[in-house]
Amino acid sequence: MPYFSRLLLRALVAAAVAVPISGAAGSSAVPAPVPAVQPPLSSAEPAVLAGRYAASRTSILAAERSAAAAGHPTRAGALRAMAGRDRTFLSFDGRDGGRTAEVFGDLSRAGTIAVLVPGSDTDLDSYGRLHGGATRLAAQLGERGAVVAWVGYRTPATVSAQVLTTGLADEAAPGLRAFVRELRAAKPDARISLVCHSYGAVVCGSAAPALPVEAIVLYGSPGTGADTAAALRATADVWAGRGTRDWISGVPHTRVTLPFATLGLGADPVAPGFGARIFPAGTAAHSDYLKAGTPSLRAISAIVAGHDG
Repeated sequence: MPYFSRLLLRALVAAAVAVPISGAAGSSAVPAPVPAVQPPLSSAEPAVLAGRYAASRTSILAAERSAAAAGHPTRAGALRAMAGRDRTFLSFDGRDGGRTAEVFGDLSRAGTIAVLVPGSDTDLDSYGRLHGGATRLAAQLGERGAVVAWVGYRTPATVSAQVLTTGLADEAAPGLRAFVRELRAAKPDARISLVCHSYGAVVCGSAAPALPVEAIVLYGSPGTGADTAAALRATADVWAGRGTRDWISGVPHTRVTLPFATLGLGADPVAPGFGARIFPAGTAAHSDYLKAGTPSLRAISAIVAGHDG
């Protein structure tokens, strides 16, 4: 491994230890009640979905009351907005920063579904960024498409030791597999894709083996935990793209075994040797891929819809 990469990985670890992650700690510290257990989604019929959305709304409102009572008005206000009648959540848990699955579009009619898996620093306090991207991707897909923004795991802080390992991704993978399989059972004829940003690509890489999806789209990815697309053991087509202004290109794509951990996320997904199909991402910066009118948004939506040529 190049000497520079080793030095940089060590510097990132030192920064993770030295820099306090107050935002992540604050988000997870807001109390919320245990939500009611939801049965598996039996179908995507409108009446079934309406019942699921109503149950999640009840959980959101309970979390809003808990946050308000504990003196967290900003979180309470965000939760009141999430409980609006125009919002549709398949699941909600306000504890530990939040776990959500929100639907954008009409899932009952959708023939194309994108499961959007976000990366680091995504929780209830920063959810607006994910909401915006999911809204724009759903609009690009049109009325026969739907997007599910899945925040089913405790995301790492961008500056942390955890973002340099596959640990949180390996913990998240069973939940993502279970969610996708439930969605596939409810929509057996739909084209389902995983759309995975940043550390979310590591989660998708861990969950990939034999997952019943048609495409796995990695964008702004630091790695997948694997050295080749074939090593993911996916039955889906694996795509990767990176914008020319994305700082993630400077992350060392390697692994280093240190006395206390194995650091690094494997090979670069856009490198020729990885073996992914490459899509054009234009000049996107790390948080710009799903902005309106961008080449990356058009390319990702085409892949999700199966119009990639």
